[in-house]
Amino acid sequence: MDRVDVAGRVDGRTARAERTRAAIVEAHLALISEGDLRPTGERIAERAGISLRTLWTNFKDMETLFEASGAEVLRQQDAAYRPISTGLPLAKRVDAYCRQRARLLQLIAPSARAAQMREPVSEQLHRNRLKHIERVRDEVEELFAVELAEAGPGREQLLNALVAASTWQAWSMLRYGLGLGVDQARAVMARTVGALLAEVAPD
Repeated sequence: MDRVDVAGRVDGRTARAERTRAAIVEAHLALISEGDLRPTGERIAERAGISLRTLWTNFKDMETLFEASGAEVLRQQDAAYRPISTGLPLAKRVDAYCRQRARLLQLIAPSARAAQMREPVSEQLHRNRLKHIERVRDEVEELFAVELAEAGPGREQLLNALVAASTWQAWSMLRYGLGLGVDQARAVMARTVGALLAEVAPD
């Protein structure tokens, strides 16, 4: 057997392993989106069409599966994200930002609700949440750079307030705590973000 044959077999095995891992992650997220917020390994394996042994061969435990599923959710968010021009007037930036945040938060809603249930006992789910928060923080810093600069010594506090107002915990309160519809929740977010920024907006 020459090296080309060996390389082909290795590449084939690698591709199959990647497909299996992708199918497991897809099954995990599909079950969650259908309302099974704590799917067991047995249910995930059944949905993916594999044996339980194959599941745990590809993922050593639920933490490693949470890591892979979290990365897929971030990938889906990245695919749905649309850049907002920093040259827009403040009111238009706030409106565009909150519309996009509402859309992306609805996208991750099932996985975020599932993560809330298990995060107290899962370091990986906590790390996943911090990644989402960091992305929002980066976007706020870029999109509202002028207003944040105007805040002077209060910049960090304003930044934290904007991030807190537009991440999952606030959205969950609006949607599931107060029972607001998507448009109503988005309007509240826009009012909050707009009010925070209006305090420091240049004349």
